[in-house]
Amino acid sequence: MQTRKLGKSGLEVSALGLGCMGLSYGYGPATEKTQAITLIRTAFERGVTLFDTAEAYGPFLNEELLGDALAPFRDKVVIATKFGFKGGKVDAGLDSTPANVKAVAEAALKRLKTDRIDLFYQHRVDPGVPVEDTAGAVKELISEGKVLHFGMSEAGASTIRRAHAVQPVTALQSEYSLWWREPEHEVLPTLEELGIGFVPFSPLGKGFLTGAITESTTFDASDFRNIVPRFSSSARKSNRTLVDLLGEIAAARKVTPAQIALAWLLAQKPWIVPIPGTTRLHRLEENVGAAAVTLSDADLAAIAAVLARVAVQGDRYPAHLQARVGR
Repeated sequence: MQTRKLGKSGLEVSALGLGCMGLSYGYGPATEKTQAITLIRTAFERGVTLFDTAEAYGPFLNEELLGDALAPFRDKVVIATKFGFKGGKVDAGLDSTPANVKAVAEAALKRLKTDRIDLFYQHRVDPGVPVEDTAGAVKELISEGKVLHFGMSEAGASTIRRAHAVQPVTALQSEYSLWWREPEHEVLPTLEELGIGFVPFSPLGKGFLTGAITESTTFDASDFRNIVPRFSSSARKSNRTLVDLLGEIAAARKVTPAQIALAWLLAQKPWIVPIPGTTRLHRLEENVGAAAVTLSDADLAAIAAVLARVAVQGDRYPAHLQARVGR
């Protein structure tokens, strides 16, 4: 697999990373540990070197999983994790105080079985704590060698600038895909100006862009897509048009819709590194294969024409979660 550098930081990673959240959290029951370790190690064997986790995924289970799975080749991979919720629990509220940032780092180092966190993200901007204070805490951790790079997740352009002035931001992680393109308005130009890399999560639209989800698909009771407006039955029925049109382009190229979606992201900027997640080995192989798909100008024009024709239905988050992003 080819590699990419996240902005001007010099941090080099595989063109596609692995989002590990779904192995432990968010999309139904956790994957059995042995199977999860096999998937993570298979990703490494296929050339993936960026692995994304967070204390909140579980909480804590996902970091512990990665610590075990990546131990045999720790020095050959980049581990990204996140801080920012009270006690690591999303429902407990935000906490990006310097004391919590440092406490989370110490705990994550133990769970990940490592002596440094390669990329430490603020999971969500905390309006109760000046971002300069949060960035300053990460700066101290970097000076101590416990953290190598600072990242932010779902932050707005002005907040990114404020944080970057205190401690250079290596990467922003936010949702970006063929069915969520809001970052193109302000965030991407800001990142390009400042030399910050972009790590899109949910690059396959939380699974919808694979074509495997229909209006009749049912999710496990613990799957958070049950509360996402974009995944209501009526929205899925309307949004199927986008997947079907992309599927026609994919068929002409003899690739899959998922590979078209990932290749499109890779074609946007050389400093974009998507992190698709999966619990299935055959989907992992499919996703990794997207790194070898090069879209021509004609392909990109055809995709642009599809995007211009289809208005995606449904909000990407319910209101209480949307309130935490773009700050």
